[in-house]
Amino acid sequence: MLDHTGITVSDYAHSRAFYERILGVLDYGVVMDVTKEQTGGYEGCGFGADKKPDFWIGTGPAPSTGVHIAFVAASRAAVDEFHAIALQHGARDNGAPGLRPHYHPNYYGAFVIDFDGNNIEAVCHRPE
Repeated sequence: MLDHTGITVSDYAHSRAFYERILGVLDYGVVMDVTKEQTGGYEGCGFGADKKPDFWIGTGPAPSTGVHIAFVAASRAAVDEFHAIALQHGARDNGAPGLRPHYHPNYYGAFVIDFDGNNIEAVCHRPE
């Protein structure tokens, strides 16, 4: 249903390094950059796989409240690693890795709050 989504960040360089680390665990990487010269003011990058940017971060006014974004993880181990790396790089814990059976029996997720108050999740739906 969605083609891509994006958020504004208060410190682009810091947030880019953070998202490169935590999304790398989930096999996502920067697949596109746009510069201020190209856009007339916005600077950002798109993360994804197979050369398709699905999630963007960039400069601009940050919203007054954060958003929730969940990324697919291929395994429960990847969810665990996502959470650990995010905390190591300055995110705040918002839910340790574990089952959330109130969603469905195999829903295994972890949640962190990024530097701009966004609730970022990694989730695996596979039984393990």
